[in-house]
Amino acid sequence: MSRILVAEDDPKQAELIRRYAVAEGHVVTVVGDGRAAVDEVRRHTPDLLVLDVMMPRLDGLDVCRILRGSPGLADLPILVLTARRGEDDLLTGLDLGADDYLTKPYSPRELMARSRALLRRSRVSPATASRPLTVGALTITPATRSVVFRGLDVECTPGEFALLETLAGEAERVFTRDQLLRAVHGLDAYVSRRTVDVHVANLRKKLDPSLIRTAYGVGYSMSVL
Repeated sequence: MSRILVAEDDPKQAELIRRYAVAEGHVVTVVGDGRAAVDEVRRHTPDLLVLDVMMPRLDGLDVCRILRGSPGLADLPILVLTARRGEDDLLTGLDLGADDYLTKPYSPRELMARSRALLRRSRVSPATASRPLTVGALTITPATRSVVFRGLDVECTPGEFALLETLAGEAERVFTRDQLLRAVHGLDAYVSRRTVDVHVANLRKKLDPSLIRTAYGVGYSMSVL
């Protein structure tokens, strides 16, 4: 059982999501605007935020920006719902800290499948929880989902953490975009490969531009710095 916060100003859509999530055993809270979503997350941090982009008071992209800049909320899984179909708009959401997105109209079953994937990824496997992973100046600790680079704590979204952990697991190996996409989003044919590029760009800003190398036409690998 997980706690899911649904931020959706359309009552019918919000109720549909709530029914499906409750049927899977989750506890669901619904809010109808962006400001209420920020306040609720800060008051009772959920296990997953399902966030509509077009909302009153604050839109979903502003909500992402505010939450990702708030202490302790960098690893909150965020699934964005949007009526915008342009890829640039969707990638902007990922750049601001969303972990996944669905375009409207969407299948409620697909929404729940995406939600399950995000919830699974945010949980720590007991088998790996006690094994920090160190590559040069980088240390990743799955038990606390913490990242330390050159002695400084670095906050990462769940998607960024999954990608970084995959690259660090086999430093110097070149991973294709498809391999990294599966590590971050699972077997999901609807997610653009460019989402990997967005995560890599964000990690380069947070860590070091030379930590993740580009293998042109193939994918990415991690350097040992």
